[in-house]
Amino acid sequence: MTERDAEGKALDLRLSRVLRNMVNALYGSLERDIENYGLDRETFQILEFLYNKGPHPIQKISETFSIPSGSITYVVDKLEKKGLVERLPIPGDRRKTNVALTGEGRSYFDTIFPKHAQLISDSLSFATDEEKLGLIHVLKKIGYGIKEREATANKDDSV
Repeated sequence: MTERDAEGKALDLRLSRVLRNMVNALYGSLERDIENYGLDRETFQILEFLYNKGPHPIQKISETFSIPSGSITYVVDKLEKKGLVERLPIPGDRRKTNVALTGEGRSYFDTIFPKHAQLISDSLSFATDEEKLGLIHVLKKIGYGIKEREATANKDDSV
């Protein structure tokens, strides 16, 4: 291994550690904020999804957040008992139902979501907009590269 290769690997390890520490700090802060509202991360994600995307089938919510079907039913049942969501029949398909925020659920999220969004903005305010755009570009490039490499490796394994 050349000195340049060793320096590159050291830089990669440093970047990995810095990224992990930043993500832990950011998400730790966000999870504490969510807990202050008496919610867990999973419940908050579902409420936020319905708040921003509107009614969706339970299966779509389950797939979006990789929540097993038994668990998603339990979470939706809890939210329904609290009066935050309701199940709505999907016209033409009696086997499926949409989950939607109730008026109470929308009102509740109208109260907490702007505060949570402000915390996110405050947490990311240490970087300029240009730095954020550059970081988005680089992180997407790395993420897509990893997915592509894994897909290629899986394809090679199946041959």
